[in-house]
Amino acid sequence: MMGFKDVILFNDNDIYKGYHLKELLHPSLYVYYCRDFLQGYNYFKPHAAVLEPLLIQKADIVVTNSTYYAEYCSAFNRNSHYIGQGCNIGLFDSTKNREIPKDLKQISSPIIGYVGALDSARLDENIISVIATAYPGWNVVLVGPEDDNFTKSSLHQLSNVHFLGRRPMQQLPDYVAAFDVCINPQLVNPITQGNYPLKIDEYLAMGKPVVASRTSAMKLFEEFTYLANEPAEYPKLIIEALAAANSNRAERIAFARNHTWENSMNELYKVMAEHLTTLR
Repeated sequence: MMGFKDVILFNDNDIYKGYHLKELLHPSLYVYYCRDFLQGYNYFKPHAAVLEPLLIQKADIVVTNSTYYAEYCSAFNRNSHYIGQGCNIGLFDSTKNREIPKDLKQISSPIIGYVGALDSARLDENIISVIATAYPGWNVVLVGPEDDNFTKSSLHQLSNVHFLGRRPMQQLPDYVAAFDVCINPQLVNPITQGNYPLKIDEYLAMGKPVVASRTSAMKLFEEFTYLANEPAEYPKLIIEALAAANSNRAERIAFARNHTWENSMNELYKVMAEHLTTLR
């Protein structure tokens, strides 16, 4: 034994390795952090429906990065709290002058852009197709690694859909700065319904108008984004976003700047301090 005292154990959404740690390590405080709906994934599905509720029950505190997950966890542990999510505001800084990436210079505006993994469990290929075919004069730019389904997608046959592949994190703000409208064309399913969409903060921090699928987690962003209830609504909302690209820009940036890691950690420390105070 290392002889540590007053140990705080923080379990980051690990239902397998983390399940017995409270009994093995006897921490002063056991915090479970829920930031993904594990039951939505085939890998976790057989056990998560049983294990995670039990783990949530045994935790002293449960913290989450979305209000949807806080409600879910509250059904098993009333000491469940939403603490927000951090965004690297320093990286996605709207005040910096940015050079247009070389692979975007030959792509004409308007550019409807997405940055992130092209994951068929989360993203709706049909939404991208609807956008590209409704307005052939628009260019849809997708920056990020593709899974097998996207690699084989018929989207590759559309001349105004551009797959640029993975780019270093430090370059992503340059791409976002060059987009006219940013999108998050999510499927609405158990995985995405409550998942905190960090890329929305990144888009808004750059002052960009955003069109996204309406999920429970997106309610937080409703005032500052255009939310589609179905794929067919995307083109109309993108037209609205293009027309209002410069309006409310400052408000979008200010809103995103509230979502820092400092603020999220302050909420975590506050929750822990309040709980420890009640034990004294």
